[in-house]
Amino acid sequence: MSPLPTRLYGNVSVPDTPLITAALSFSKAYSTPTLHNHMIRSWLFGFILASKIPALITRDQELHSLAAILHDVGLDPNPTSSFISTDKCFEVDSANAALIFVSRSSEADEKEWDHHRKQLLWDAIALRALPHIALHKQPEVVATSLGIAVDLVGPEGSFSKGLMTWGEFEGVVREVPRLDMKTEFGEVMCEICRRKPAACVGSVAGEWGEKYVEGFPPEGIKTLELLELGLEMLG
Repeated sequence: MSPLPTRLYGNVSVPDTPLITAALSFSKAYSTPTLHNHMIRSWLFGFILASKIPALITRDQELHSLAAILHDVGLDPNPTSSFISTDKCFEVDSANAALIFVSRSSEADEKEWDHHRKQLLWDAIALRALPHIALHKQPEVVATSLGIAVDLVGPEGSFSKGLMTWGEFEGVVREVPRLDMKTEFGEVMCEICRRKPAACVGSVAGEWGEKYVEGFPPEGIKTLELLELGLEMLG
């Protein structure tokens, strides 16, 4: 793949393509200012880390950019949003919305966005909160997951692998403020547990639900119970 044009965003060098510009507008339109900024910072942190990890240098940087910029559009606060399902976790809603964005965007070349590339975009978004899986996937998935994790837990967490300084972290935050991230992120997790509890069981949102949402998780058979019943029946 030929080198992409670049620009500085928050003092971080990132690719600058019409499709990425369109994704930034899409993210802004379908998220709150706080969550939009979270997605942008996750993008920038992912690029800082990837520049220091040899195995991630040759990743598809446009795909990584889209995955980070769109990874939480499944949390669109509009309850009538066409991207929000009633039966899927928000990570899957976000991944599906990203594919819809690519398929509808006039800036996306159909020849460049084949089935494999779209599947990789979907994986990078849908698996980003499962580090025990995501960090063993393709470089684009790894870079997306690392950048998001750093924005949530800071540069000293195990996800940053000791490769990001507080100076780099704070430099990005100065350019892309956290706004109400401290309270809004948890509130959004709880709200989605109230709106579609069954879809949140076993997810990151579900952990908020278990701690803060009355009546969560919903009653029903658990995976362990199902497995035990099956093993008992089948021997």
